[in-house]
Amino acid sequence: MTQPGPPEAAVLLLHGGRETGLGVPPPGPFNLPAVRMRPFARVLRGALPREVLVRAVRYGHRGWNGDRADPLHDAVRALDVLRRTAGEIPVVLLGHSMGGRAALAAAGHPLVRGVVGLAPWCPPGDRTGQLAGRDVVLVHGTDDRVTNPADSRALTERARKGGARTCLVTVPGGDHAMLRRAGAWHRLTAALVAGLLDRAPLPGPVAEALRLPPGATADEGTADLDRVLRPGGPG
Repeated sequence: MTQPGPPEAAVLLLHGGRETGLGVPPPGPFNLPAVRMRPFARVLRGALPREVLVRAVRYGHRGWNGDRADPLHDAVRALDVLRRTAGEIPVVLLGHSMGGRAALAAAGHPLVRGVVGLAPWCPPGDRTGQLAGRDVVLVHGTDDRVTNPADSRALTERARKGGARTCLVTVPGGDHAMLRRAGAWHRLTAALVAGLLDRAPLPGPVAEALRLPPGATADEGTADLDRVLRPGGPG
């Protein structure tokens, strides 16, 4: 069997967590936020060519922990290791909930080309300057009761004004755990990541939103999941 060569691109997965928690995440199947990301990893490995590395970021602590921002530093360390081992390859950060916040915060790293945030935690006070020049696609269910879809909407507009290319995809009836219409979440994520890494065309409505000028409104930069995944689109 031919051994795969060095990666030409990578996807780093960042799972969810807690607002506070200094303990180490539980191992294996007991770490439910990490378990939820496994189907995304499987779908990505099936959708992307072998030269694209798909890897989960390991956290040292369960929570964000205020100004410590522990998962942000875990993400940056993982990016630094990847840079040393694989060189200057393009990376997409894929984060859910707290992991989405970490992915957005780490986007200023030189390797990062784009961010896909799934039901991300986007506090209104978080900075967005590090997103300038990046592609940022947030996906949020309308029935999420853990993180606020309105905060994702506001962040995409704020980041676009600061020089990012952004889009919000809304999932009608979608919940925080992404269990309702799980297959659609998985297919959409694979299409977004492949598109941001130039391995496949981006879904049309997402590509249109990413081309919007800085002054575009949140409404202009928002697409409905059913429109993105309509017949003839991805999945």
